Amino acid sequence: MEKEKQLKKIALYINKMPSLPTSVTKVVEICNNPNTSPADLNKVISIDPVLMGNVMKLINSAYYGLSQQVTSLVRAIIMLGINTVKNLALSTAIMENLSSKQNFQALNMEGFWRHSLCVGVTAKLIAKHIKVDTKTLESYFIAGLLHDIGKIPLNHQFTEEYITAVGFSDREKAPLYQGETAAIGLNHAEAGQLVAHAWKLGAEIKDAIIYHHSIENYEGDNKLIVYAVAAANYFSNYSEIGFSGDRFPEKPPEFLMEKLSVDMDWFDDIEDTVNEEIEKARIFLKIAK
Repeated sequence: MEKEKQLKKIALYINKMPSLPTSVTKVVEICNNPNTSPADLNKVISIDPVLMGNVMKLINSAYYGLSQQVTSLVRAIIMLGINTVKNLALSTAIMENLSSKQNFQALNMEGFWRHSLCVGVTAKLIAKHIKVDTKTLESYFIAGLLHDIGKIPLNHQFTEEYITAVGFSDREKAPLYQGETAAIGLNHAEAGQLVAHAWKLGAEIKDAIIYHHSIENYEGDNKLIVYAVAAANYFSNYSEIGFSGDRFPEKPPEFLMEKLSVDMDWFDDIEDTVNEEIEKARIFLKIAK
């Protein structure tokens, strides 16, 4: 009963957030149509100068590292891919609404977003390592970037309890999600599910948000992205790149590393690359401000 009450409080907070821009809603709608073309997407994005500017800033940023500047929106859409543009539009809209300092009473905002960027770039590096379809690489990054999004409403709505949750985790040397459950009655994956539903995130990103701490329970169609985000999250917390409140992360099950063909030595080898990629990916935070 208590959990249901807490979930309602989180849902109320999410419902009071500013709504998505009409153009972003339209982008999601048309991108979910398998027959959508870059020209269709161009029409929608072109009528929103802010969204158009964001897409062009991203395609021409160090994050993508193109050899020459792209000036055509249609060319940018073709180069990024329709699904990537959808994810970028959604993620920047979400971050614009949730990146206010008032949402981070119990967590350091800078540390939180650095952790989120780390998980995003690491999940993408894992995806490259296991040779997933290049068209889906950006989904791995966005899923990693947003995996902890449920911590934001928990911080805002249950500030004192969240401080207790972090203290519980430190004292008991337990994963933070266990401290959240003990102090609040629900964890950030459960709160994140409500955010993912409200913002109509794609199934692969939603699944990573919900299951990155419970991969053994996942039976859906997006195992690789869920596993990659879970592994990347462990690496970020273990290596203390950024800080999301989780000093004692749960060691992932053996099958996870086997499935992704990685081990801790592999993670050690990519740490410098991860830090370089984080700096390039900071463009996402700049755009969200």
